[in-house]
Amino acid sequence: MSKRIIGLSASTDNVIYVDVEVPDDDDEPLVILEDGNWKLQKGDRSNAYQVLHQQCVDYIREASIEEAVVKASAVMGRMSLKLGMLQTAEVRGIVIAAAASECSVTQLTKGLVSRTYGERNVDDYIEDDDFWAEHTTGKKLRKMSREVAMLLVAARNR
Repeated sequence: MSKRIIGLSASTDNVIYVDVEVPDDDDEPLVILEDGNWKLQKGDRSNAYQVLHQQCVDYIREASIEEAVVKASAVMGRMSLKLGMLQTAEVRGIVIAAAASECSVTQLTKGLVSRTYGERNVDDYIEDDDFWAEHTTGKKLRKMSREVAMLLVAARNR
């Protein structure tokens, strides 16, 4: 029986989501059911966070999602902390909490996927059109969503 999984990646004012069906047979490609964005509402961030939380919960519940894979925070050397990074972390926390209220949640960093999946790094896979043609079917996957979809490809084999 196939499994429904959603991949999520947060930024300061946006969440990219990719909803897939994972066939039981590991040789079959992921079926892309939805590829979209949830935009944070303008204005007061508190209210916008509540709306985003509810939007995420509703989607996961209505789509009968069994697992969420979230792009995790990564340490970036000795960079100074900037407001955008903090706001992205807040949005990521909202999404993790919302998803966890409805299904199991796994967090993966891009670096971990690069080290543990295949022979190449994530950026190489993102640019490889043939890889995506082989590993996905269904709705057309936007190039900007390939990093999120890569989390799902990698999570499938864990």
